[in-house]
Amino acid sequence: MPSPSPRLTAAVCATLAALLSTLVVAGWDPLLSFDAHVASELHRTALAEPGWTRFNRVLTDWVWDPWTMRALLAVVFLWLLLRGAARPALWVAATALVGTLLQQVLKALLDRDRPRWERPVDSADFAALPSGHAMTAALTCGLLLWLAHLRAVHRIARLAMLWAGAITVAGVGFTRVYLGVHWPTDVVTGWLLGIAVAAAAAALWQRRDSPRPRPRERRPEEAGSVARRWRPDETEQPGERGRSRAIPRVARDRHSSGSGHRPPGPEDQ
Repeated sequence: MPSPSPRLTAAVCATLAALLSTLVVAGWDPLLSFDAHVASELHRTALAEPGWTRFNRVLTDWVWDPWTMRALLAVVFLWLLLRGAARPALWVAATALVGTLLQQVLKALLDRDRPRWERPVDSADFAALPSGHAMTAALTCGLLLWLAHLRAVHRIARLAMLWAGAITVAGVGFTRVYLGVHWPTDVVTGWLLGIAVAAAAAALWQRRDSPRPRPRERRPEEAGSVARRWRPDETEQPGERGRSRAIPRVARDRHSSGSGHRPPGPEDQ
């Protein structure tokens, strides 16, 4: 089964993220009720399981932190430069920068409040929507998978990267809601936006590197057939070519014989 094109993936994910954000800003009650229910249940578990809560804080603050993801991309950036692949390296760096800027702009525009608890187990700054952790993880994993495809990494290695990326993206989203610093829709929107940015970067790269159509060259036999459609008579003078097209050759011969021209005889010598 063929995988969807990067352009289609980017369009679908961006559309879904925009729709979800619009419903949140508009205050659609079924969606906000779902957010509140899931967040409350997970927060109750976080209070009851302090050991599991500490483990999730380690994951979200160190293993899957956005700066950890950016550091991973920085290592890949340097590795590509050392391998002489400057263009993919710069493309990855530019995409990561665009993703970070988009994330901060949307947070400022949407300005959604984070969950508030009487007994919080963690804290976070800035607005809630979209989740920066979720978006950065999805963008980073998407870029790494694209690079693996671009560099023709072995299929088994790519499959392992796919599984590791899926665990990372899903895991960081869970920790943000479990620790009570995000609503579920914040996380889902962050996932969609991260995938959309990575897919858009892959689509632009694909479009830029696709070979441009070259003008069709005429084959020798075609050129010969065109030349045989009309060829001026070898005895014609340059000024007579336009006239010879309208007068058939037989008519020209009769005209020549009736004009008084004759072959030279002995008396002419």
